[in-house]
Amino acid sequence: MKPSPALLARARAFAADDISADDRQVVLDLCEAATTDEAAAADLASRFAGPLTFGTAGLRAPMGAGESRLNRAIVVRAAHAVGQWVAAGGGGPIVIGWDARHHSAQFALDTARVISSIPGCEALLLPEALPTPVLAYAVRHCGARAGIMVTASHNPAADNGYKVYDARGIQIVPPADTEIAALIERAPPARQIELGDGYARLDHEVHHAYVGDVAETLTGPGQPAEPDPLAWVYTPLHGVGAATMDLLRRAAGLPAPHLVIAQADPDPEFPTVAFPNPEEPGAMDAALALAAEVRADLVIAHDPDADRCAVAAPDLAGWRVLRGDEVGLLLAWWTVQRARQTGQPLAAPAQFASSIVSSSALAAFAHAEGIGWQGTLTGFKWVARVPHLAYGYEEALGYCMTPALVGDKDGLGAAIAMLSLTAELRSHGRCLDDVLDDIAARIGVHETRQASLRFPTAAAAQAAVAARVAAPPTSIAGLPVLGVDNLAEGVDGLPPTTGLRLWLLGPPTESPRVRVIVRPSGTEPKAKCYVEVVLPPAAPLGPARAAASARADAVMAAMTEALA
Repeated sequence: MKPSPALLARARAFAADDISADDRQVVLDLCEAATTDEAAAADLASRFAGPLTFGTAGLRAPMGAGESRLNRAIVVRAAHAVGQWVAAGGGGPIVIGWDARHHSAQFALDTARVISSIPGCEALLLPEALPTPVLAYAVRHCGARAGIMVTASHNPAADNGYKVYDARGIQIVPPADTEIAALIERAPPARQIELGDGYARLDHEVHHAYVGDVAETLTGPGQPAEPDPLAWVYTPLHGVGAATMDLLRRAAGLPAPHLVIAQADPDPEFPTVAFPNPEEPGAMDAALALAAEVRADLVIAHDPDADRCAVAAPDLAGWRVLRGDEVGLLLAWWTVQRARQTGQPLAAPAQFASSIVSSSALAAFAHAEGIGWQGTLTGFKWVARVPHLAYGYEEALGYCMTPALVGDKDGLGAAIAMLSLTAELRSHGRCLDDVLDDIAARIGVHETRQASLRFPTAAAAQAAVAARVAAPPTSIAGLPVLGVDNLAEGVDGLPPTTGLRLWLLGPPTESPRVRVIVRPSGTEPKAKCYVEVVLPPAAPLGPARAAASARADAVMAAMTEALA
């Protein structure tokens, strides 16, 4: 089908205002070819399917020419909008960071040049490609009014993204995101936006300050102890985590890891993995193979911008990758123990927090410890805003260990905490599973599953979830559905969001119970399903864990079939 005259006119107008000669030529060539070539016409229509919008993590999309891709023209207009937003609030510094993905450095430089040209704003570039937690820390450290991080985190190599942080170093939420979106819509064409040269490039002081502050908070002041004989394997999955992780582990007095050499250096192609996300099957295979070879005590993997942390530990069958909910509970336990060891036990008004799709185990554990707990919507832009936050997590491998320093998930801090916890347990002849068993004996068994179903487009994933919201199942895996919550109507006092929550087997506040949540991903063309089975404390734990595991598997299988 030939492109409409309106589409051709919009595409040519976009190309005329593009600041990238290469992107301009791509669009013009497609306009020429699209009149006779169906593939070119489809490509052109895809590139001009509508402007990008702010989602769960700001802008995120495949890179390329056109209004529906992430490119220099889109970044320049987004930077102009963020600068205008900050200027309207009184102006001030904006810190800009970037990862090692294709075009990230160029997008960051373009952003700095735009910001530096806006009266009342000051652009501060980080010294080099660094992890996202460093940017979140730098916003507070520099007294900035906002932060911008160019990253697509764990997305495929073709993607990039643009995260915006407020003055607290926390990702923006409404109404800030809608205000910036409106400013993007009103922004001049890219070629009309001034690119100044008055930006400043920060030195490594901010990076070293992050390392020193996080290490001291997690390990205590003073000189590092002699490295523990802990053996561990590390992979940054071709991202930017390795150098900062090395500085942190030295400051914390931890031994050097066995590094997965093939994945150690930043590489925007992510050549050894299908998806650079430690949640994805196969992403940690190289690390697990090395761990078996060196008989390691722990495996740590970061995603490419090091804001997520995956953990694997040895068990009788070889190696087990811990679920995000298990790591989240272990780090909560470690946070409580550390507070006691330092003579400052957690008490009101300190709170733990976790997202709505995470396990209810954290709430139960916090209650057992006499600590407050608050649930939030999905995303650390919500978790990090909980008042008096002492620790927060969400099941997608995100953990906030130092909320007074980093208002975001921090895979580096989580890694230091997990290594310290493992070393301490090892010195007492114990392991991570022992702690999980101790907790289950107090609060019951909480067995969770998470599945991501990839769709051709984000719209297709949203449609799959919408179909389940419109027609919820009446039973799943032989269990009747006893309660249905449309998340768009708001639940548990939270703002509306897209998704469905189902209750099976028992009431939401009692055990046994089964909870199912389905929602579209905010950053990828996926529909996500979360299952939790809760059984009351039982001795021995083995049969209860087996029963919960079998039920969780059955419910998840039924739900993924329904979504697919």
